[in-house]
Amino acid sequence: MPIEFIGIAGTQAHSETGITPGPVVDPAYLTELALAHEESGFDRVLVAHSSASPDGFTVADQVLGRTTRLGVLLAHRPGFVAPTQTARKYATLDAFHPGRIALHVITGGDDADQARDGDISDKPTRYRRTDEFLQVVRKEWDSAEPFDFEGEFYTVRGGWSSVRPQRPIPVYFGGASQDAVRVGGRHADVYAFWGEPLAGIAERIRQVREAAAPYGRDPRFSVSLRPVPAATEAEAWRRAEDILRLTKERSGELRKAFNLDHAEQEGSRRLLEYAAKGDVHDKRLWTALAKVTGAAGNSTALVGSYEQVAESLLDYVRLGVSTLLIRGFSPLEDSRDYGALVRLVREQADGAALAGAAAV
Repeated sequence: MPIEFIGIAGTQAHSETGITPGPVVDPAYLTELALAHEESGFDRVLVAHSSASPDGFTVADQVLGRTTRLGVLLAHRPGFVAPTQTARKYATLDAFHPGRIALHVITGGDDADQARDGDISDKPTRYRRTDEFLQVVRKEWDSAEPFDFEGEFYTVRGGWSSVRPQRPIPVYFGGASQDAVRVGGRHADVYAFWGEPLAGIAERIRQVREAAAPYGRDPRFSVSLRPVPAATEAEAWRRAEDILRLTKERSGELRKAFNLDHAEQEGSRRLLEYAAKGDVHDKRLWTALAKVTGAAGNSTALVGSYEQVAESLLDYVRLGVSTLLIRGFSPLEDSRDYGALVRLVREQADGAALAGAAAV
């Protein structure tokens, strides 16, 4: 299966190392960032979501309209837009940009951030709602005839859409809790993990496959990592130490700006457990930033030469991962630099496939 690369879209330059002064929505920056990803060979960019973020559907449309090939993985939290409307929004984007939009379901692990948009439900309730939400979304996408749905959270009478995707819109799904695995196993086309050590990812793949089996589903898998490559391993570690220093200096500024709390998220808890056991796992998975940020999002890095980082990315591919979501600490500059890494990984993967075929 081909390796899919996903980067990050943003309307403002920011990361753990700081926020560039300027408007929150800078159209010129978004255009430059999207084009850089397209030129570097990325397949998609993630449009992330929080209660304070610019509207994701608008940002996705801007990215798709300013590029010719690049796809968008648009994050969406169930519970704020009716699933029938959500399905039509995605299908409309797909009609204008066929095959270039995907849905990333983020149920929400931060109670306070949910409440800022008016949702005061607890996590188990949110996952039950997500389960129903995705059932209705797929019916709206797939049903040529009107349909009814009766659930705990949604009731639909005679649902039908005049705009439906010509081919399935992929559903990506994130979450590390037992509820997440249960719901994601039922619905995910691609299940997304944060960058854990190889043994942890292998364990999580097994869990999701077990949850998906009763529904006859065979999901693909994604891992999110933060590469810090350089010409030499020593140079890469110097870069990593600079990133760590800047993150420590500016962590308070970032917490104030985004006001997010990941303490209750199972994925963050797992990253912090690995970080407590050591700063480096496997060959070069670096967890020091997870300690500093409280594992706020995908905060584990791969540090080494381009060849070493490519080798480590391919280690995840060998476990069964087909999507690599990689983003840097200087988003625009790193998206350009990652072009060499994307090519190297694909070349090595193709070489390994050819070698395997020759051995057979």
